[in-house]
Amino acid sequence: MWRIGILTPGTNTQLASRANVPSPVLVEALRGLGYVQGKNVTYLVKTAGGSMERLPAAAAELVASDVDVIVTQGSEATRAAKQATPSIPIVFLGPSYPVEEGLVASFAHPGGNATGITLAQSDLASKLLQLLRDVVPALKDVAVIWSPDNPGSTFVFRDLERASVALRLKMQSLTIRSADASDPVLAAIASLRSDALIVLPAALVNAHMQRLCDLAPKLGIPSISPLKQYAEQGLLLSYGADIRDLEPRVAVYVDRILKGAKPTDLPVERPTKFELVINLKTAKAIGIAVPQSLRLRADELIQ
Repeated sequence: MWRIGILTPGTNTQLASRANVPSPVLVEALRGLGYVQGKNVTYLVKTAGGSMERLPAAAAELVASDVDVIVTQGSEATRAAKQATPSIPIVFLGPSYPVEEGLVASFAHPGGNATGITLAQSDLASKLLQLLRDVVPALKDVAVIWSPDNPGSTFVFRDLERASVALRLKMQSLTIRSADASDPVLAAIASLRSDALIVLPAALVNAHMQRLCDLAPKLGIPSISPLKQYAEQGLLLSYGADIRDLEPRVAVYVDRILKGAKPTDLPVERPTKFELVINLKTAKAIGIAVPQSLRLRADELIQ
């Protein structure tokens, strides 16, 4: 009976929609590889419930449960798992800059006990800014909501600053550092009067997803996030890796590890499929005419 641990921040995650319930996509993918829940595999799910300070304890509980492998979602959970165990294999989904974050030594040779799939692409920052400029040609000022506690977000924001120089854009940084710190940030968005908004997903940011998605249309400004759920909930655009395409690949990593492979010998994968989603309801609400050329490039139009 294999024991698979799952560690998530617990806020709007893909791998655990509810506490103690593993992702149906991951379970089904593993079933297709011969792992049947209750027959030869059991899942132990630990979430932080949106409180990042709980992640180390949740990771320690999985280690104490003697799981055979730990699946993590996001940078924060992966970092907590690595700090909790140097030996139990870890398969991650989500860290945008796993090398720079210190989670692996390199993409080709991860080293240590962690490997998995990164969500970012090298030109993600410039893509986000260019998409905003496609809908607002006169774009000059962009506000960015992000969490400094998420290492990946720190690097994405760095890349946004670099890309903004070439595009002659002014960047406004709005940081969320705790679960109850959203009110000042939301108030700041209104006072800044930026031309557009970028929301970088992270556990602390995602905890306020619906409030952020409600606010941007009310302010009448275009908005974008790398995470599709933000467009589904009300932001104008989303552009990023297709999570649904990646979860089954997480199952392949788990399968190979349970069959004897070591994480250090399994290269980190980059996503190959990216989705552009446009929320036309939001476009209408804020009076934005989305160019037909952009509509034709979209993978999904939310009517």
